[in-house]
Amino acid sequence: MPLHGKVGEDEQEAEVDINPVYVRVAGRQVPRYRIPAEGMLPDTALQVVRDELILDGNARLNLATFVTTWMEPQAAQLMAECFDKNMIDKDEYPQTAELERRCVNILGNLWHTPPGSQAPGCSTTGSSEACMLGGMALLWRWRARRRAAGADAVQPNLVMGANVQVCWEKFCRYWQVEPRFVPMAPGRLHLTGPEAAARCDENTIGVVAVMGSTMDGSYEPVLEISEALDRLQAERQLDIPIHVDGASGGFVAPFLHPALLWDFRVPRVQSINASGHKYGLVYPGVGWIVWRELTALPEDLVFRVNYLGGDMPTFALNFSRPGSNVAAQYYNFIRLGFEGYRKVQQNCQDIALHLSGEIAKIGPFELLTDGSDLPVFAVKLRSEVTGYTVFDISERLRQRGWLVPAYTFPENLTDTSVLRFVIRNGFSADMAGLLLDDIRAQVKALETHPAAGHAPLVPEKDRQSFAH
Repeated sequence: MPLHGKVGEDEQEAEVDINPVYVRVAGRQVPRYRIPAEGMLPDTALQVVRDELILDGNARLNLATFVTTWMEPQAAQLMAECFDKNMIDKDEYPQTAELERRCVNILGNLWHTPPGSQAPGCSTTGSSEACMLGGMALLWRWRARRRAAGADAVQPNLVMGANVQVCWEKFCRYWQVEPRFVPMAPGRLHLTGPEAAARCDENTIGVVAVMGSTMDGSYEPVLEISEALDRLQAERQLDIPIHVDGASGGFVAPFLHPALLWDFRVPRVQSINASGHKYGLVYPGVGWIVWRELTALPEDLVFRVNYLGGDMPTFALNFSRPGSNVAAQYYNFIRLGFEGYRKVQQNCQDIALHLSGEIAKIGPFELLTDGSDLPVFAVKLRSEVTGYTVFDISERLRQRGWLVPAYTFPENLTDTSVLRFVIRNGFSADMAGLLLDDIRAQVKALETHPAAGHAPLVPEKDRQSFAH
């Protein structure tokens, strides 16, 4: 979560004006940074907060976020009915716990856990927490292997591409694990088998393979990575497990790419996480992780709590949270079914492929990906375009309400700046048409701007970026 500091003393007494239409006494104000001395009517408070939020971007026009921005009214109603149920209280809300258990089993079957494996799993607040749990399991298992071999366990490392989500950097820093990032290179925008194996040694706790890079939407080749690690084991007796970060792809690949081998059908894959609140189609607040088998989750990470007079194993970093998102996930599973999910994701991909294809026809753009893995793609400007940047295009689209992120790639490709488009459920073909019209108009305006051919319109220090 973002950290916020205390405002300066000169701001402490700032106030929020309340429209006199909302109150009986004109001139009513409330302090911004101190709790008011007195309260107000609920409708008045509601309107004040709504007015404060009016400058937020329109979530439906947000092509930066992977997070679900639309659900059916029935799902929203169900969530509202479950906001007061605490997921941590299994005794008080046993049926909510049962829905969680069903969801874990549904995902285990979707990701092809081995028959009879008793594959454990749980819900989380999102994929970031799920990644932390997956990383902890890798770390604990590595320590156990090292101790069993009579070796030290003080210098663990984790191998992954430089394109991983920031939660993996956090994991390494919080648990004092050396991150071994494989940098991007021209023509290689994510992790590959040879690059992963080359960075592994006896201190490697695992390799993270990403099913759907947040940088460009591409899948990392899990099977290729596994085969490279198989060869490494044959040559050097290093048995390196894989964790698949399927934050987005875990809810896309099973429906759009069923023949692709990336899940527990690959024997080296020990755990998979996914975001229920991304392509799982649930509002923010739920993630999932499933392990291949009981032995993949070290027993000393699991806490035992009393549950209806029985034993309930738990593994989490967070504690109290509402059961609403778990209920909504189960709602989606039974509401849509396999075919419903397939249609939703196929529609997103069809729109992504159409949009990327049309953008590629607009003179200055060059596709890096087209949306054929995740319904996500990235474009850059051709090298001959010098009068404006992707940041200028992003800024002008923002003026029209569209949130399209512009950013530079990580180390070794920092000279490559891209626009990324995330197509989610709720972004229609008609909206894609409107966006294309605006992109064409903004490109035309930039190419005829008096500054075209000179310095970029948005200086580097003023560029707004996105972190998703």
